[in-house]
Amino acid sequence: MKYTRKQNIASELWPKRALIIYGPRRVGKTTLLKDYLVQEGKTTPPDKVFYGIGEDIKLRELYQSEDRSRLINFATPYDIIAIDEAQYTPSIGLGTKMIIDALPEKKIVLTGSSSFDLSGQIGEPLTGRHFTLTLLPIAQSEMLAGKFELTNALHDYLVFGSYPEILNAGDSSTRIKLLNELVSSYLFKDVLILEKIKSPNLLRDIAACLAFQLGNEVSMNEIAVAVTSDVKTVARYLDLLEKMFVIKRVRGFSRNLRNEIVKKAKYYFLDNGVRNAVISQFNPLHLRNDIGALWENFIFMELFKKSNIEGRFDNFYFWRTHAGQEIDIIRERNGVLEPIECKWSGGQGAKLPKVWQEAYGNTPLTVVTKENYLDILLKPS
Repeated sequence: MKYTRKQNIASELWPKRALIIYGPRRVGKTTLLKDYLVQEGKTTPPDKVFYGIGEDIKLRELYQSEDRSRLINFATPYDIIAIDEAQYTPSIGLGTKMIIDALPEKKIVLTGSSSFDLSGQIGEPLTGRHFTLTLLPIAQSEMLAGKFELTNALHDYLVFGSYPEILNAGDSSTRIKLLNELVSSYLFKDVLILEKIKSPNLLRDIAACLAFQLGNEVSMNEIAVAVTSDVKTVARYLDLLEKMFVIKRVRGFSRNLRNEIVKKAKYYFLDNGVRNAVISQFNPLHLRNDIGALWENFIFMELFKKSNIEGRFDNFYFWRTHAGQEIDIIRERNGVLEPIECKWSGGQGAKLPKVWQEAYGNTPLTVVTKENYLDILLKPS
């Protein structure tokens, strides 16, 4: 299915600031960058545009030298400097700072898939000198299709996800092959190489535990026991998986009511297809017993992507009491709370728990079903 990215590099560029584009591997960062350069090429002479790849040995040597005069001499001829996979370029943050300080009019774009490594390099050097743009798997609102087509393809989104190359694949067997390659060769590549993980099997086992507990609160103690490890190691690996854009951690919402659960967290996968690949489950929906969890994961990530695309600063939580009363998703926007329930089957009669109403008022409950989900996801905020 065809799609178009709603995020635009040109609108995110500002004087005296570099633009850092984050996102998982194979999500389309390079395509977005090259499309931008093509558009800029219509008004900017080719010799005024530099495009490089972070693994290029000459580029690495230049930035690693931290030689201000060399960096300025390199940047001076160009109006636009774009470096793809910039996390592989040593001292990229410091070098970019030197260029910005000396040549504030330059347009600088850096992309990186391993957010923890690139963030570490740009953190202090580029404080106050950069903006970020996060690119995620394709959102429903980015699909070039009507509601009828999107609804007919819902099965595929829930089982195979919405990475660009998955959307372009012609059949299920090809999608499964691509997803398995994505998980083994790309998503964990940066972790294994850059973080020097000693036990890649443990990383996969922890990811599998999260996949099987999709939609439920997760206890690090329980995961540690399941994978025969310790809580400290599990916490570190969970942090890496989130920074690698594999999972998204969601905390429990509380205003300090004693009966609310706050110590545990939920973990959603940024893409349903990746989640299913981690545990090798690609059965059709009518043969699955996890459809409710898949639906909740899909809706949460679509809401999260929608917020990201629209440039909003929404906060997302779940809510549950020790007595078992719960709400799947709490979206907080400008201090306003919106409780959201995800119902694959039914949805009639869903209502707010009494404890929630007593604590937070009788706020309207949004129930997301197969019948109304596109109305919610495609509606401008």
